[in-house]
Amino acid sequence: MTEKAIIMDENSMQRAITRITYEILERNKGANDICLVGILSRGRILADRIAKKIFELEAISVNCGCLDVSNYRDDEKRTAVDDKSSINFDITNRCVIIVDDVIYTGRTARASLDAIIKRGRPKLIQLAVLIDRGHRELPIRPDYVGKNLPTSKDELVRVKVREIDSLDKVAIVSNE
Repeated sequence: MTEKAIIMDENSMQRAITRITYEILERNKGANDICLVGILSRGRILADRIAKKIFELEAISVNCGCLDVSNYRDDEKRTAVDDKSSINFDITNRCVIIVDDVIYTGRTARASLDAIIKRGRPKLIQLAVLIDRGHRELPIRPDYVGKNLPTSKDELVRVKVREIDSLDKVAIVSNE
């Protein structure tokens, strides 16, 4: 795979996270009753960063967990795997904000809805993504987007985070 273009560097990723955080706080009138659930693996890192930014701005610690959607996917046939989710708080009657790095077809987001609803009945579910690359196959639209990035179906978007990859970067890579 060949890297075609760098879309975001560390600073632009930080700015996008800050912007998403402000939008979350504005739309929900503060941080009361919200919790963040990041989709494994990079969505979890982004959710942690949003939680830290909320604490910096509001001095409120929001619950933050991670969600493994492997067993809820409809586009990948596989045998059941151990659930690596970690949601150690009650989501009932709360605003659950699902966080992911990239939204593409919408199938991961759909699977995350099933996984969340299995754990309780939230008052509201919202979706935050760092990159929206289009090409939806399902009628799902994120509430918060760091960057809209129209791509061809032959391209891939790679998000790297320093906690996993030793650097922060978003790049388009060719699938050839």
